[in-house]
Formats: sequence, C-alpha cells, structure tokens
Amino acid sequence: MKGRFLKLAAVAAALAVAALLVLRGFHLRAEVEAVMEGIRGGGPWVFFTAMAILPAAGVPMMAFTLTAGSAFGPRMGMAGVIAAGLAAIAVNLTLTYWLARWALRPWLARLLERLGYRLPTVSGGDMTDLIVLLRVAPGLPFFAQNYLLGLADAPLAPYLVISCVVSWFYSASFILFGDALLHGKGRVGLIALSLLLVLSAVTHLLRRHYGQKAKPAA
Repeated sequence: MKGRFLKLAAVAAALAVAALLVLRGFHLRAEVEAVMEGIRGGGPWVFFTAMAILPAAGVPMMAFTLTAGSAFGPRMGMAGVIAAGLAAIAVNLTLTYWLARWALRPWLARLLERLGYRLPTVSGGDMTDLIVLLRVAPGLPFFAQNYLLGLADAPLAPYLVISCVVSWFYSASFILFGDALLHGKGRVGLIALSLLLVLSAVTHLLRRHYGQKAKPAA
C-alpha cells in the first residue's frame, strides 16, 4: 500500500511540474528540437561512439536509442541508424565485459565485498540460464547486467550472442518508437509499440520459465 502511494505521489508531482512549466511558457517541442539540433551538430560518429562508451559508466542506453532515429534518420536512413546503433551496443557489451572480467575486476570485487556481497560463481549449464535471466530481469540497468555477467565469468560467446539477441530487438524497437514519437509517425509508432509489447510478453514468459526452473523440486 505504501509503495502504491509513493508511486501515485511521484506521478502527481511530475504532473504538477509539467503543468507549472506549461503555465510559465515552457514549450516542450521547441526544447526537444533544440536538444536534437545539438545532437545532430555533433555528428553520427560522436553520437554512436558515445553510445558505445558512456553506458559503461551508467548512462542509460535508452537516452541514445530514443533519439538516434530522429537525429540521424534523415542523413543516414533508418536502416543505417539501426545498424550503427546495434554495432554500438555490441561494442558496449564487449567493453563492459572486458572491464568487469579483467580491467576493473579487483576494484569491483572489493566494492562488492564492502557492500556485503560475494562474487557470483556459476558453473556448467547454469551459466546460460543466468545470462538469459539477467537479460530479461525487470528493472536491472543494462550496465549492471553486463558487469554482473562479467564478474560471474560468463563465457564470451554465449554472453555476446544472448545479450545481442535480446538487446538488439529492444533497441531497434526503441529507435523506431523514438523517431515516430518525435515526428508523429503514427503507423511506425504503432508497429514499434507492438514490437515492444510482444518483446515484453516474451520476456515475461522467459522469466516465468526460468523462475520455475530455479525452484527446488518438492
């Protein structure tokens, strides 16, 4: 009950702030366009390089996927934007894996110990289950998934294959949805939203499957 009240309070506060901004003459569309112009001014190389690197420091990947299509679709074509975005995600997956498994491993291990956690140890066929389960876990940030799998010594090949399959589908849908949302493309937006709903249903089924699989037999 308390959690529901807090969520309602947060929504009410957000609506109040939005109403105040409108009353004070804040034009959301104009502000969004100004931000998009700034992103376009940096060029696609800067944008997609940042997309490959910054999420390793905790920047939400969605900040890039929702703006990529609108910023560079006219210049690169939507297929080019999606291809560049998926390549950036693959680089980010590889980078965070390397950081967690080797470069930052001692520091991350000490941090976990100070927080009262131990390094995750998983062996055999359970590793594939862990990769899938983390990728479909609700609310766990993308970079946290990557670091946890690197710390768990997930083999590189299944880590990349499963991670790319899951994140690429979601990211391509968000790129299409973000472009449709900013440019009022109703049909494209409906298609992207339908894809996201299908993906959400699939991940829900996967969570149920692996959740039941993890339960000990009675």
